[in-house]
Amino acid sequence: MRFEIFRFPSVSSTNDVAISLIKKEKKILGCVYAETQTKGRGTYGKKWISNKGNLFISIFFHLKENYPPFNEFSVISPLIVSETIKHFCKDKTVSLKFPNDVFLNGKKICGILQETITFNKKKFLIIGIGMNVVSNPKIMDLYEATNILFETKKKINIKTIIDLIIISYEKFFKVLNLYKYENYKNKAESMSLK
Repeated sequence: MRFEIFRFPSVSSTNDVAISLIKKEKKILGCVYAETQTKGRGTYGKKWISNKGNLFISIFFHLKENYPPFNEFSVISPLIVSETIKHFCKDKTVSLKFPNDVFLNGKKICGILQETITFNKKKFLIIGIGMNVVSNPKIMDLYEATNILFETKKKINIKTIIDLIIISYEKFFKVLNLYKYENYKNKAESMSLK
């Protein structure tokens, strides 16, 4: 399994482009990357602020019968993404706020939006990932936001982050026969933001 990368300078949302690639280009597997989004989406119809220099990607693939169901990916994906963040922010605390947020030192650093579509009798999963790499919005919410540059004082190359996320998904599917939902669920619960 190899994820093909589709790069764009600007899109409405990477999830929208992934849906278009599935329906119009008949792609069954890939990763959409954009430098900016004009209509980035969060959960519950919220807008995702998409400042240039941050990460906006959507991983998509055909949900085969031997794959975990959609709802289990809502635990798998945050764990894969949190491991990527830990790779760059080694001495920081990474935690999860379900259903779709990753926090670093108690501040939001990443959001994940998962969607499914059915096309040609096949079900596809689209995993949109927005990560604050060099900046973060000033959100008036229960939580503050942060970014990798602020937390580590290091500017991380976006391609390096994308490669690491893709490799993590490819590894996951390579050893799918070892997958146990309970293990992922327990790990996610132990990282859950209290």
